[in-house]
Amino acid sequence: MATGQTLCTFFPTDNEPPASNYATFDTRNGHPVLDFDATTGEAAIFTGIVPRHYGGGGITVYIHAMLTSATTGTIGWLVAFERMSDATTDLDSDSFASDNTVTAATVPGTSGVVLVLNVAVSNGANMDSIAVGEAFRLRITRDVANDTATGDAELLAVELKET
Repeated sequence: MATGQTLCTFFPTDNEPPASNYATFDTRNGHPVLDFDATTGEAAIFTGIVPRHYGGGGITVYIHAMLTSATTGTIGWLVAFERMSDATTDLDSDSFASDNTVTAATVPGTSGVVLVLNVAVSNGANMDSIAVGEAFRLRITRDVANDTATGDAELLAVELKET
């Protein structure tokens, strides 16, 4: 497979919210979104399977989002992977790898304009050593410690591409 090919896509309706501090489902002009608070690190969790054609070189996570009302400040995200390997992972507790930081960027000057941010996550420990054909979970959290935009951030979609 060629580098840069899409491996998985996730949308708000695919969210499997954590037990607490979860992003809330909403719509904007008919578009499903997940709202992430500006002061609490709310999260969304998505489950996928690494495609058989994945070459093992790492994954770039693209987050498509907009702001409910903010037209100034910055927005940032945290992403973490959790491997659900065959016959070894106990799903009774979370075992996400460490967060990878999506660098905060300036929000668009118009509310509702989509901003796409990304972070390249290297293969190995940063991806919780997920292998081809294995199930995994991806946690997306608003990085409230490092962004300055007020109001909710609205997640529209997430794309995983081979690095």
